[in-house]
Amino acid sequence: MRKTLAVAAAAALAACALTAAPAQAATITTAGTGWKLTTQLGVTSASPSQTYTVTYESDAVRRFYAPQIQRAVDQINASTDLTITIGGVEAMDPNKCGPEWHIQVMELRNPMGDGHPGWSQGMPCPNPAQGMSRGGVVAMNSTYRSGEWNIKPEALQNTAVHEMLHAAGLDHPNYDRNTNGTVEPYECVATSYGNRPVMCSPNGGYSTWNNVGRLTGYDINGLNALISNARAQGIE
Repeated sequence: MRKTLAVAAAAALAACALTAAPAQAATITTAGTGWKLTTQLGVTSASPSQTYTVTYESDAVRRFYAPQIQRAVDQINASTDLTITIGGVEAMDPNKCGPEWHIQVMELRNPMGDGHPGWSQGMPCPNPAQGMSRGGVVAMNSTYRSGEWNIKPEALQNTAVHEMLHAAGLDHPNYDRNTNGTVEPYECVATSYGNRPVMCSPNGGYSTWNNVGRLTGYDINGLNALISNARAQGIE
């Protein structure tokens, strides 16, 4: 059986941690209201000039998941200086990152481990040069498509977007909102309508079909921070 992304991520975290140079520390922002960057994997920025291409391990996976992220991709391209396109099929290995600027989508059964059935996982390629996201890997839970795990359509769409944004460089923005000393699932800032960021753990986003699969303003701010950090450091 292939090693899951959870194991690969743990190895990456154990092997290295981000150490910002003094010049970077004065110019980059890594967290804000409702958003957080994946600094524990060394990602602090994203390219304002490159196109990030979402690819899939098979035609079947592409047919199932590409429509789930279409709304978010259109919104990101219209509302930020990050450019994402939906690509085709390519060979993938869950133990390593693919070509630069690719977000690779594959299926694994319970990629977070059998203790987290129904969960999926996404991560950026760890410790990229200059902190700029070069893409990443997404493991959607194979139990969604098989029907073994009963996931609501709106949750499926938001989850696909959530994991793609992990690969781009966004982390969970959960925090101890109720000040009980523990950061808990779903404990995130919310809009006046009760909508949590798409990146809230274990999931967030809109639940109405008018907006499901779209990013909240919090998530957009996180992507804009990735681009702003790159420009602040003179990185394209």
